[in-house]
Amino acid sequence: MDNGATSFPKAPGVAQNVYKYLTDIGASANRGAYSNSFEVEDVIFETRELLCSLFGFDKPENVVFTKNITESLNILMKGIFKSGDHVIVSSMEHNAVMRPLNALEEIGVSFSRVLCQNDGSLDPKDLLPLIGSNTKGVVMTHASNVCGTILNLEEVGKVCKEKALWFIIDAAQTAGTIIVDFDDLCADAIAFTGHKGLLGPQGIGGFMLKEELSNRLSTFIEGGTGSLSDAEVQPSYMPDKFEAGTPNVPGIYGLNASLKYLQKEGIQKIYEKEMQLMSVFLERLMNMDHVDIIGKKDIKGRTGVISVNFKDRDNGEMAHRLSSEFGIMTRSGMHCAPSAHKTLGTFPEGTVRFGFSHFHREEDILYAADCLYKLG
Repeated sequence: MDNGATSFPKAPGVAQNVYKYLTDIGASANRGAYSNSFEVEDVIFETRELLCSLFGFDKPENVVFTKNITESLNILMKGIFKSGDHVIVSSMEHNAVMRPLNALEEIGVSFSRVLCQNDGSLDPKDLLPLIGSNTKGVVMTHASNVCGTILNLEEVGKVCKEKALWFIIDAAQTAGTIIVDFDDLCADAIAFTGHKGLLGPQGIGGFMLKEELSNRLSTFIEGGTGSLSDAEVQPSYMPDKFEAGTPNVPGIYGLNASLKYLQKEGIQKIYEKEMQLMSVFLERLMNMDHVDIIGKKDIKGRTGVISVNFKDRDNGEMAHRLSSEFGIMTRSGMHCAPSAHKTLGTFPEGTVRFGFSHFHREEDILYAADCLYKLG
């Protein structure tokens, strides 16, 4: 029950596709004039198309592969924001946003936080007083990795569009679990990771971005791409501009399989299953005096992630007991999101976080709730 950190089990076919590449294919893309290399190129392009379909995006060449969403956000933020620029974030951000921003602050980039409510929700109107003449963009998580609250990014996107601000979205906690539509969110870029809701392996992530942003974005890493090999400068066209070096082809093969599974199952069906499980869990938690629910107390506007706080107990000790005594895997602590915990009122003690998957059964949820009751 730690799917907020990484999904397990993976989608059917993921391991088999990775194995197939490693044992039967083994080639690099754009680096060989033979059939195995051509097949790799086809699978990589097909995976870009599958991601476009998932996110309602229409330019597969503007889908860039990285090793994870942290690298994606670093490329996007450090490639567009320069000294003198001002950036707006929410108070619910993960360190994948906050640490690059703090590094950018050292070169003259400033930032402001929109204070969210103590359940993690955001009022988009609160952005307006923070927008100044030097504000260049907004970077926000789509949903909290701590409490599961979904931020109203549709309205945030409208504000960004009206004020001509770059809008970069961290979809680590929503891609594959709720519908994420590029145009509905008025996004300029969406960063994703393969190993959470997308049900793929670790080490593969990426981002997609509009042409205007790709033209303005400076490169983060330069090197071989298998294209324009007679030149010693990075290609300026997509996606080669941002894909220097040999990509994680086994990871892309695994992601290809997981995306096909998600397409077959349907994101809405997956979300409804996770909310059904969450409803059962919340109902049981309401009757426990020794446990506080952190964030929203119902299933409206949330993902399948939920945090609890044990009253007068050490949350780390309780997470250890859940594992050692009952075989339940959770994550305790700060979840790489100190700003979110300050907003939720759980800093510095942190919480115990449960992350559900549509692979769980109702009896799994009832078992977890029963074990929480026993810890009282």
